[in-house]
Amino acid sequence: MIVVTGATGNVGRPLTQALAEAGEQVTAVSRHAAAVPDGVRHVAADLAEPARLADALDGAKALFLLLSGDLHAPGARPADLIGLAAAAGVRRVVLLSSQGVATRPLGPSRVAMRAVEDALRESGMDWALVRPGGFASNALAWAESVRTQGTVAAPFGDVGVPVVDPADIAGVAAACLLEDRHAGGVYELTGPEVITPRQQAEAIAAALGSPVRFHELTRDEARAAMTRFVPAELADDTLDIIAAPNPAELRISPDVERVLGRAPRPFDDWVARNIAAFR
Repeated sequence: MIVVTGATGNVGRPLTQALAEAGEQVTAVSRHAAAVPDGVRHVAADLAEPARLADALDGAKALFLLLSGDLHAPGARPADLIGLAAAAGVRRVVLLSSQGVATRPLGPSRVAMRAVEDALRESGMDWALVRPGGFASNALAWAESVRTQGTVAAPFGDVGVPVVDPADIAGVAAACLLEDRHAGGVYELTGPEVITPRQQAEAIAAALGSPVRFHELTRDEARAAMTRFVPAELADDTLDIIAAPNPAELRISPDVERVLGRAPRPFDDWVARNIAAFR
């Protein structure tokens, strides 16, 4: 059995589907009750309370670990989840980490994630690290304003990074869970091109067939919006990257193609599959 945490999210949902289609027994873990594919077991558990994950891990051979935003907050102990998995007899863990662990190692949220990576390396279990950069699905934060006002509001409108499609992250994670050759692998995942927020708004407008106006936020305005959903440290680390990405953060990684045998999907492809959210 393979346990997928964050199973109803932008990465967890396609990952759960892919594993089920591969004939694996899957336990989908999410904070709240949710619909899952036929044949998939669902467990409601909050990873901020590690003991609640124990039932889900009973009999598991592998775990996909996605840390929710509150597990990046001061005082959280996400590395405890690694010990819990090892104690349950899990043999392989694939951790959804962050590109920033390598490119911005001194950021507070990156230091915390590095500690989780180190705990996994030292756990005695097989492991693989998946380190995506910016997610294409972050554009869903604009869905309501596009629907109601025809507007995208974001900071640093003309500064781009190579955002990655969550479906590609899920594909790489599935391979790491299913194939022994990925044990000990560290995969940096990006999209195929650098794209700015303004260009993303233009792609959404093109898919809708109607205008979308771009409104540039100040850093303070963006931070205030982000901290409604994530800890301040994570918001600050993210804003540092998207304000002034360094050369490593602008690099187009070959790792999606190395693992999946095809180029990563562009932002336009993600928009086409998710355009209903913006209508």
